[in-house]
Amino acid sequence: MHLRIDDIAKSWGGHTVLDNVSFNAGENEFVCLLGPSGCGKTTLLRIVAGLTAPDAGRIVLGGRDITAMPARERRMGLVFQAYSLFPDMTAAANVGYPMRLRREPAAKIAARSSELLERVGLGGFGARFPDELSGGQQKRVALARALATEPAMLLLDEPLSALDPAIRGQLRTEIRSLQRALGIPTIMVTHDQEEALAMADTIVCLNHGRIEQSGSPRDLYERPRTRFVAEFVGRANLLSTSFVRDALPGFLERRPPGPEATYELCLRPEDVVIAADPRGDGVIEDTTFLGNLARMTLAWRGRRMVVEVSGRDALPRGESVSVDALRGAWVSA
Repeated sequence: MHLRIDDIAKSWGGHTVLDNVSFNAGENEFVCLLGPSGCGKTTLLRIVAGLTAPDAGRIVLGGRDITAMPARERRMGLVFQAYSLFPDMTAAANVGYPMRLRREPAAKIAARSSELLERVGLGGFGARFPDELSGGQQKRVALARALATEPAMLLLDEPLSALDPAIRGQLRTEIRSLQRALGIPTIMVTHDQEEALAMADTIVCLNHGRIEQSGSPRDLYERPRTRFVAEFVGRANLLSTSFVRDALPGFLERRPPGPEATYELCLRPEDVVIAADPRGDGVIEDTTFLGNLARMTLAWRGRRMVVEVSGRDALPRGESVSVDALRGAWVSA
């Protein structure tokens, strides 16, 4: 099922929330809408779901224009940031609720609810009420409920928020595995760049209601096009053209044409190469050991840089180093 978003615009009280946003989500694709709070990503998800009407633009699902279609007819499975489970219903009853609204046979509802709870790792939990479940388990029930009616598309609004890191990481893997197994196209809203990098086939990075860049996680990380994407998707060392000319002249030949001030060189922390050298012009200011890697702050030619190396190669504070770079990407300033 292919989704096409064409020039969607939305304003609230004279404030532009979405400014002619366009992108595609292919069959079986997992798309993350990534951006800071207030960038318009949740509004865009609600427009796709049919819960908010756009001011302009078109939504096409599977070749059919659904822009004016009521939410109940769009066959979208929704999982909101809040669990939104009915507290007086068991897990199984919560999962089966959308099917009861469609007047499905009781036997079919029971079988489907049991199957979905099993799929999300809650087999045997059907008789429990929401207050008898952990936050992660409630999220799984909400996900199972969204899948109950075999939706054309799954829409997830910050589904992993308010969970502790261990459960968050586990659910991240489970949701992605389930989505692949079911082959259901999915759009997920998140402000967490690590989630987007780990889960998405395509990331749509939004800022102030506009798409800054869309592409694969690797594209956005290794080839950011703008300063915003470079800084929002991972850590970035941003260097002016004049600094690069003196310190890393080999990168100048790859700089796009145009005024110097319009571009900066983005170096990811792992692309900065350092080596202990008593005559080096860099100095390690701080080192944080993180097990498999070490993150260091480097003072170099009047700038501070973030460098990441294997934990085994950590250098102590005060060490003089030589500095080079493996690769970099020129971004629009």
